[in-house]
Amino acid sequence: MNYTKTIKLVLALFVAGSTTAGVAGDDLEVNITKPPGSIAAWYKPANKRQVWLHTMFRLRREMQAISEYAAYEDKERLVRWTGKFIDDYKSIGKMVPEWADELEVELAEGLLLSANKGDYQAVASSQQKIGRSCMGCHKEFRAVTAALYRGTDFSTVVVEDSETMEEQKYKDAMTGLSTAMNRIKIAIDDERFEVASSAFELMGHRLDDLSESCSACHKTDRQRNYLLGKENMHEVAKLGELIEAQEVKQSQRALGGVAVKICATCHSIHRTLSDLRGFID
Repeated sequence: MNYTKTIKLVLALFVAGSTTAGVAGDDLEVNITKPPGSIAAWYKPANKRQVWLHTMFRLRREMQAISEYAAYEDKERLVRWTGKFIDDYKSIGKMVPEWADELEVELAEGLLLSANKGDYQAVASSQQKIGRSCMGCHKEFRAVTAALYRGTDFSTVVVEDSETMEEQKYKDAMTGLSTAMNRIKIAIDDERFEVASSAFELMGHRLDDLSESCSACHKTDRQRNYLLGKENMHEVAKLGELIEAQEVKQSQRALGGVAVKICATCHSIHRTLSDLRGFID
């Protein structure tokens, strides 16, 4: 059964200023295979818990325990951890039926048999074969699954404009923020400080509005304040003071600092996965 959807992405080199020799100007064609849709039931928000993710964590821990107890020749603990591993391994096929036939069940059961016999060399051999199977699946699906189910879907996030009290799409709010910051930079460079001051005020409104939207995902003050807390907002206020003082070079440096500490940091956390998710969905 053809349960995956293959999407061909034509990716230009999108990093601004990138001029890699021998590659610049060429298109890179990448084939991405989506995981079966049934996996969504084991991730938030469809599930209250990240069941799939925690199953993978347990499997990795169980594989490590098997390796260690085989090396110690500790049969009792080896058998116990191997039993845990088989239960979690078989649960993959129950959660995602489309993958049931891909599992190396016979190898896993042989692993338990070898553990019960105390055949530690056979345990290591079976474990290596199962590990190669796991890595093959990870190579094909792990990155795209993370993008789809662990990356933020900003299309569902809205930002309330504090001036008009109207809701904006997140993308439109980010465009407005980018426009305001570029206007500040242009105006400072050209020593048009009245324009820079007006654009700074607009940027402040945009940042305040965005900080409110963060609560859609981030539920604690610590999370919400990571980018737009007192420390970074102090840097924003300092930028405003330098613009008012008509300090060209210091204003330029301060604006660059705000762009790195707030914008670039947020993009490094969210934007790559979000953009990839947008390509795949």
